[in-house]
Amino acid sequence: MEYCYETEGVCPKRIKFNIDGNVITNVVFLDGGCPGNLKAVPKLVEGMTVEEIEAKLKGNLCGMKKTSCADQLAIAVRKAYEETKQAV
Repeated sequence: MEYCYETEGVCPKRIKFNIDGNVITNVVFLDGGCPGNLKAVPKLVEGMTVEEIEAKLKGNLCGMKKTSCADQLAIAVRKAYEETKQAV
């Protein structure tokens, strides 16, 4: 299932990805951000579970911000996972 998350507090406005059970694929950051990081992060998390992504990325901050693109991805995949569980 394709999921699109509206970010908060970071440069990219949205994160789009596929979720199948708890496995995440095809992550794309959209509408802003640092191109190098936003190409690297999706490659690193391809095929990981929600839990694996949270363990590695949740709580990572960007400078003085209270979040980061990586942290927003961890939040997004958890939200998507919880929503897909409720839909069943």
